[in-house]
Amino acid sequence: MLDQFILAAQVVLALIGAYQLVLAFFGYRTPKKVKSHAPQKTFAVLIAAHNEEQVVGALIDNLKKLSYPKDKYDIFVIADNCTDGTANIARKMGVYACERHNDQLRGKGYAIEWMLKELWQHPSSYDGIVILDADNLVSPDFLQHMNNELCNGSRVIQGYLDTKNPSDSWITSAYAISYWYCNRLWQMPRRNLGMANYLGGTGMCFDSTLLKEMGWGATSLVEDLEFTMRCVQRGIYPTMSYEAKVYDEKPLGLKASCKQRLRWMQGHFDVARRYFFPLLWQGIKERSWTKIDSALYAVNVYNLFLGSIMTVVLWIDILLPGSSYLPSLYIEAPVLFNVLTILIYAQFPVALLLEKAPKKMFLNLASFVVFLLSWWPVTFYAFFTQNNKQWSHTQHTRVIRLEDVHSKQAS
Repeated sequence: MLDQFILAAQVVLALIGAYQLVLAFFGYRTPKKVKSHAPQKTFAVLIAAHNEEQVVGALIDNLKKLSYPKDKYDIFVIADNCTDGTANIARKMGVYACERHNDQLRGKGYAIEWMLKELWQHPSSYDGIVILDADNLVSPDFLQHMNNELCNGSRVIQGYLDTKNPSDSWITSAYAISYWYCNRLWQMPRRNLGMANYLGGTGMCFDSTLLKEMGWGATSLVEDLEFTMRCVQRGIYPTMSYEAKVYDEKPLGLKASCKQRLRWMQGHFDVARRYFFPLLWQGIKERSWTKIDSALYAVNVYNLFLGSIMTVVLWIDILLPGSSYLPSLYIEAPVLFNVLTILIYAQFPVALLLEKAPKKMFLNLASFVVFLLSWWPVTFYAFFTQNNKQWSHTQHTRVIRLEDVHSKQAS
């Protein structure tokens, strides 16, 4: 019975990997050029910030220089439970500083929910709501692309997530490789096929009418994934804007990275537990492959959890002296399974080629393998601590401006 279960689990995990591999082929071509429109949409740009006095000024300065009419967007800094000068910097730079103090309901999701209620009372009204993190930078044409997407009928848009400090350490380079891979071989196939894209926590834009209709309601540790699931349930499919670039700062060291990813995985388990089965059944009943695909994405954290355990157990079984006792696809179908494994991991260098990543990033693929393996203990620990709802803050202390990012990309 145990042998049958182990073999069946391997087959299911292999099929899921094969499915994503097939889907990735639809990301090899870039999406069709989005129809451009004259600037007509107005935006409220919300900056989520908790003790970000070191970096928030660079983002405000970046936003003030966007190539979009200045009378069509306002900047709001959500100074959430701040004990530093974040709010004062926002005021001095001439943007709205909205201070929130709530020790019980902590975290970005709660801050956004509070800010939206405040925004609906604001004398100005806006067509779109953009959400950024304080450590971000965006391309000068970011709002123009969001304007185009809203005019073309999209109601929830995710920008192209990139890293503003990919060369700082092997950890930041690993994040950069992950982003290039996800943008090109996860997000773009779904965009090209008209399926739902996934929100990435920042660089997001929402139709304000939609937010008023359904509310925010996403207060888990991964508010972006939770809101994605809520949208897909309602038949609203987020769209990725490939040309709207947002640059995110990543932690330099393994310890800080593991802390950040632990929060992501804890939240991902929570969302998967609440949304997987309802969304799967809804997709089956409605014959909607998009909803089934989103359900599979939600449960991906369990695939990683079970797959890592299964792999370690099988490795130990194979390496121990004597015959192997457990059934393994490596043994039952070695050619098929090994080819599938090679093709899955080959997607990462392929993504770097497609995204025209700096050549030196290919040298970091060796350390990237270590980064991938580090997800296993993080996910394992997250499984047993998934009821934790305590939000943790990632410290940012470096000031990086958009010209610095572009100069590093050119070098």
